[in-house]
Amino acid sequence: MSKVLVIGAGGVGSVAVHKMAMNVDIFSDIHLASRTVSKCAAIAASVKERTGVAISTYALDADDVAATTALIKQIGPKLVVNLALPYQDLAIMDACLAAGVNYMDTANYEPRDEAHFEYSWQWAYQDRFKDAGLMALLGSGFDPGVTSVFASWLKKHHFERIDTLDILDCNGGDHGQHFATNFNPEINIREVTAPARHWENGEWVTTPALSYKQSFDFEQVGPKNMYLMYHEELESLAKHLPEIKRIRFWMTFGDAYLKHLEVLQNVGMTRIDPVIYNGVGIIPLQFLKAVLPEPASLGPTTKGKTNIGDIATGLGKDGKDKTLYVYNICDHEDAYAETGNQAVSYTTGVPAMIGAALMLQGLWSGAGVFNIEQLDPDPFMDMLNKHGLPWQVKELDGPLPF
Repeated sequence: MSKVLVIGAGGVGSVAVHKMAMNVDIFSDIHLASRTVSKCAAIAASVKERTGVAISTYALDADDVAATTALIKQIGPKLVVNLALPYQDLAIMDACLAAGVNYMDTANYEPRDEAHFEYSWQWAYQDRFKDAGLMALLGSGFDPGVTSVFASWLKKHHFERIDTLDILDCNGGDHGQHFATNFNPEINIREVTAPARHWENGEWVTTPALSYKQSFDFEQVGPKNMYLMYHEELESLAKHLPEIKRIRFWMTFGDAYLKHLEVLQNVGMTRIDPVIYNGVGIIPLQFLKAVLPEPASLGPTTKGKTNIGDIATGLGKDGKDKTLYVYNICDHEDAYAETGNQAVSYTTGVPAMIGAALMLQGLWSGAGVFNIEQLDPDPFMDMLNKHGLPWQVKELDGPLPF
């Protein structure tokens, strides 16, 4: 029996639990916890209707290490899958250590009071997990996650040496709203408005947020403007594939989204420091999150596709310089039909299920803290094809011309 506890009942948690319930040979006993237990109940009802599988639900404040530890001990899972907010990563890791259970997440820790993204806080847990004989898997989403596995798969099968790596994330979907984010608004806006960074020649190069734009023609989506950003897989890839001279991350944004974001920034609504209003301290970005559409509610109206992948250039195993592009295209309407969630949640929730499955089956194992690119990419790549995120690879004439 492989019992699993999932913490977090947003869109990603919903997709992951639905996909786990579609694989009862691996996930024989599924438990779901969140601060808002009504969200867990709604997911459980959908899972029951779509798959016939019953899951258990719980109310949990994942910031409370003692309460989380107690729930883990009560349930006795083989693995805790953290799909809560990145602020809660360390608390949940502490609870897993206290309860003696393996850990997995999809996004790195960040403090609540600063838009600062790095793995140092979680890498610092290496000795504690290793000494406990437990495994912590970091970043089993799409980016980070699939994009990191794409890189390690390319290195394993096609390249003697990768020189440059560009990660391209395009969401070509239209949800019909004037302004909405496709995942947690607070996390999304903190990420987008942070300074851009990329890795080049052994050091970080920092540029202002959204200051560097290029156009790229994405298959089945079309030409889109994409912007240089920082994303946490750049840090782990630079560490674990140190041969790469330049690693960049690009994400597409529409003009309307950027215009709304500019206005919100100008009037102070993206601030993360407290503001006193009627004698009460509120954080503007958290208030903005409360009035924006819930990302999980966008599924019924979102149409279009995502296209996310890696472009790698380097010395091929045939001794020749080459450029390869490996990518996935996901349809928002197909994702909604299968799980009741749009493709941005789907492309993160499916890899979360796959990473959990590989850990539960012992195909990925070890003691300590691991980023996903440190592990064998082949079983993960196989499961992507089997569980809704098929990928393809093609050779390009050369690297990106910019």
